[in-house]
Amino acid sequence: MDVSYSRTDTALLLIDPYNDFLSEGGKLHGLAKQVFDATGTLDNLRRVVAAARAAGIRVFFTPHHRARPSDFSLWKNASPYLLGGDRMQVFAEGSWGGEWHPDFVPQEGDVVAKEHWHSSGFAHTDLDLLLRRHGIEKVILVGLLANTCVESTGKFAAELGYHVTLVVDATAAFTREAMDAAHKINGPTYAHAIVATANLVQALAAPAVLEP
Repeated sequence: MDVSYSRTDTALLLIDPYNDFLSEGGKLHGLAKQVFDATGTLDNLRRVVAAARAAGIRVFFTPHHRARPSDFSLWKNASPYLLGGDRMQVFAEGSWGGEWHPDFVPQEGDVVAKEHWHSSGFAHTDLDLLLRRHGIEKVILVGLLANTCVESTGKFAAELGYHVTLVVDATAAFTREAMDAAHKINGPTYAHAIVATANLVQALAAPAVLEP
């Protein structure tokens, strides 16, 4: 790949790495399991995060709002998607499902942005502020789901002027069709690089990444 990543200007955005998505028994895990298994999502997430840390690239956690039963009781125009998640109490506050997957717990030096309510990790959060304060110009996107929070966060990042990299096998969706739409149809309209985990790991290991 012809993109270089530096620890001075690149961040890894780890989107919604909750038990409800990534762990057996999670409320949404079964819906994405077929794609998880076919794509190798969990192992690829581990590889990407490990490679980023080894290269000195900072990890930014981009978490979804942790649900509470009264969240949308007085809201006007809450989308069906939000209301569906609310009925299931996905990522419920104080629950196991709303905790980080044990392989993706924030470490010293990581940054945890404020929780996003809908799909974009930027909308009504401090993510843009945090990235700019750290001098970030390039973002690498991994996590869940490919056609919702990953895509929305990537589009918003592009609108704000960031260089966007999608890692196609370090994410998942509920269907293969949704994955293909996110990466093959929508991804090229905003992403600067669309890569596989193996290619990204190789790029992150390049000496240029390790230069101060």
